Amino acid sequence: MEAVRYHVLHETRYDYGSPVSLSQQQLHLSPRFLPWQQVEEQRIDIEPVPTWRRDGQDAFGNPVSWLAFNAPHESLRIRSAMTVDILPHRPVDLDQSMPWDALRRRLAYGADEPLAEDLLAVRFRFESPHIRIKHELADYAADCFPPGRPVLLGAQALMTKIFTEFEFDPEATTVSTPILEVLENKRGVCQDFAHLMIGCLRAIGLAACYVSGYLLTRPPPGKPRLIGADASHAWVSVYSPGSEHGWVDFDPTNDLLPDTEHITIALGRDFSDISPLRGIILGGGGAEPDVAVTVVPLDEEALPEGLLEASPTVPADD
Repeated sequence: MEAVRYHVLHETRYDYGSPVSLSQQQLHLSPRFLPWQQVEEQRIDIEPVPTWRRDGQDAFGNPVSWLAFNAPHESLRIRSAMTVDILPHRPVDLDQSMPWDALRRRLAYGADEPLAEDLLAVRFRFESPHIRIKHELADYAADCFPPGRPVLLGAQALMTKIFTEFEFDPEATTVSTPILEVLENKRGVCQDFAHLMIGCLRAIGLAACYVSGYLLTRPPPGKPRLIGADASHAWVSVYSPGSEHGWVDFDPTNDLLPDTEHITIALGRDFSDISPLRGIILGGGGAEPDVAVTVVPLDEEALPEGLLEASPTVPADD
């Protein structure tokens, strides 16, 4: 299997309305190491230079950076650049997965002799800050999961149902829109569709997690790839013991199983666990971030102008 190599540049800039005197931030901008994803190089540059920085892992095993700024500043610029290799990993035997109702019994509270892998998965079976478990979600998923259906075939049917019945509309929701409102209005963005699918799966007793990362987008024929024209993306990973990696990804925004065009950054219970940048500030006067993302396959003949100087040379931990 031949890997696909990518260069990714993710830039975030805040221009504050008034000086920020103190700030603490948490970054999920470094790619996660996975059996099918290898990180060649990665670097995060920050202006101004933080007073204190620590790199490590969060509770879900994702790379994370914690920053503190103790000197006044009027702007914040964070530039993450990486080179990653993605191997083909799309499963081909969805019909060979465990029946969903058998898996539900295996993950249920009080199940006999729980397996270690199940215990790790169970934390993705319960409610989380952005995903409440409601009977409306179980009702919506019911026709995708008749008795005895393989869990991955049911997840695929649910993914397709969301893709077919919902409209992508970036003006319809905010980061805090409840998923029951998304379900009612049938509109939203990738974050909403991921939260909705996860909520449906958890509502019927299955384990599913939220995945953040990047998706390669292709420019129109004959047009150049534009710097900053891409965006962060979100999709779903479903627990399926016995599958090659134990978890299988589904992208309800695009109705496909992610493979070599999805680059994984982090996974968590929902968006709140792994937002790219979150923190607290003292001062600032309110500001919205200016975010630009560029994803470029390295087999293209030439990188867009402006990316070459961003090529990472040292790991973020150095």
